[in-house]
Amino acid sequence: MANTALTKKKRWNDEAMAGLIFVLPPIIGFLLFTAGPFLFSIFASFTSWDSMTDLTGLFKMDKVEREFFYIGFENYKELFTDIDFWKSLWNTLVYMIGIPLGILWAFSLALSFNKQLPGVKVYRVIYYIPVVSSIVAVSLLWSWLYNGDYGLLNQALRAVGIEGPNWLQNAHTVKPAIMVMCVWRGVGNTALLYLGGLQNLPKSYYEAAYIDGANGWTIFRKITWPLMQPITFYIVITGIIGGAQMIVEPQIMAPAGGPDYSAATIVFYIWQKAFGSADAKGYACAAAWVLAVIIFVVTAIQFKLSPSSENYLE
Repeated sequence: MANTALTKKKRWNDEAMAGLIFVLPPIIGFLLFTAGPFLFSIFASFTSWDSMTDLTGLFKMDKVEREFFYIGFENYKELFTDIDFWKSLWNTLVYMIGIPLGILWAFSLALSFNKQLPGVKVYRVIYYIPVVSSIVAVSLLWSWLYNGDYGLLNQALRAVGIEGPNWLQNAHTVKPAIMVMCVWRGVGNTALLYLGGLQNLPKSYYEAAYIDGANGWTIFRKITWPLMQPITFYIVITGIIGGAQMIVEPQIMAPAGGPDYSAATIVFYIWQKAFGSADAKGYACAAAWVLAVIIFVVTAIQFKLSPSSENYLE
């Protein structure tokens, strides 16, 4: 009995050691590249850290250097008085108007893709191509489309007697222009999610509804759309998080934040402060943490307001 117990214990130790070896690389990677920068960014947000600061000498600073480097909440105070920060935050919120627009368009496409129509598989592929295309290439393509002199959009408007604006150089049109591009690029992925949900809906609900004499609109309103709510919830949450982190599109289509900083997003603002001429990495860390808190609060509210799974058909 003792030998058996020792054998089992040795086997368990060997399996535990093997498992530890397998999980050790991702744990080390997480500590080095996620947890470490995460904790350091909190510390840096209370400092005047820039590229000229020698981080290896933080504990060797004299009193004057330390007082200059550790500035407490000054970054946060300056952040909330910076007009460009509020502009970029407002621009980011405006861009998110595209989330419900994209949901409506994508759901309409998914309803069409769910029917046995000629060539429907080809259309599914066509709408999904922008999702897997390079975001830089797509942004450049739409920049040419929006060009005020030779862009295809303005050429089409001139053909019907309308003189279009310079879309990306106009403070009133740059946000809608970029938002339309973002909706167009993401609609294929959203439609695919809805299509997967539609194809897995229980047929028994529809059979019972038809037996009860329900029409198409009633079936959609009482069965189809409510059962799509978990997918819609996922799309809204990921859309808000992704929208809050948008940077490539405005960076390429409206360099320097567009006219009067009307196209800059909050992440563009953070990037500009961290790696632009200001070179204020501590200040950028403070802005990043404000953004993280906003995302966390909005996501928590969404989870709180979301109905439980058993209430979708109520």
